[in-house]
Amino acid sequence: MFNQQEIEAIYKVIATRRDVRTFLTNPVEEEKIQNIIEAGHQGPSVGFMQPWNFIVVKSDEVKEKLAWAADKERRALAIHYENKDERHQKFLSLKIEGLKQAPVTICVTCDPTRGGSHVLGRNSIPETDILSTACAIQNMWLAATAEGLALGWVSFYKKNDIRDILNIPPHIEPLALLSIGYTDNYPDKPILQSSGWEKRRELESLIFNEKWETK
Repeated sequence: MFNQQEIEAIYKVIATRRDVRTFLTNPVEEEKIQNIIEAGHQGPSVGFMQPWNFIVVKSDEVKEKLAWAADKERRALAIHYENKDERHQKFLSLKIEGLKQAPVTICVTCDPTRGGSHVLGRNSIPETDILSTACAIQNMWLAATAEGLALGWVSFYKKNDIRDILNIPPHIEPLALLSIGYTDNYPDKPILQSSGWEKRRELESLIFNEKWETK
């Protein structure tokens, strides 16, 4: 189905993808934004429920409000990291600045009612609507990387704050704020890895054969 060059390109995009926090203010081509959203919409979903919606935000006024919501939560989270070094505090601040800098932010939402009360495959595991939306977000991240763009996922905020700012109905879950733009600071490694927050675990220790093993 794919030639060797195409296969290598897919794995290169997967390995290159990063959670980026600093952006240039350069505008992003509308075609690239549409391609990223289309990639999200091509994501797999349990029972083909397609629970996602995409709210595209470009105005500075709305982005400032979203940054306010994230900063409010950042200050609440800071209590848990007050004994950490400055890099941890800086990372939390970068998330907020990225929301302001990036020319485009896409809020990806999840509608748990889409498809009705008996979606194939969701009755046993209700969280599959969120898992399906996460697949769409991953597709968007890989598409942004392939388009030469940076993407940062902001995930700390009170959902009701985002609902109020973006006029989202009460039953809809705002799962992600995705900041998208160009950057001149694309990291070689995940930021939290290079900052010493956490190390990448050895893959061998995460693989079991036939059943769970105690190591």
